[in-house]
Amino acid sequence: MTRILIRAALILAAVALAGTAEAKGCLKGAVVGGIAGHMAGHGVVGAAAGCAIERHEANKKDKTIRQGDRDGSAR
Repeated sequence: MTRILIRAALILAAVALAGTAEAKGCLKGAVVGGIAGHMAGHGVVGAAAGCAIERHEANKKDKTIRQGDRDGSAR
């Protein structure tokens, strides 16, 4: 239990120090990935993977929106 609390504190500290511009999608992915990874015995790896996947999806969405704006079409 103590290890979980220490990890949670470290993760919260890392999130607090991270820039908000890069966190888009990461927090939700980290939570979901961390829970799924915890069930499989690899919570930290799951959180990192969840963050990376959600960040990738957010980038894809932003790119699609930017391309739509350049083409002159409405969102």
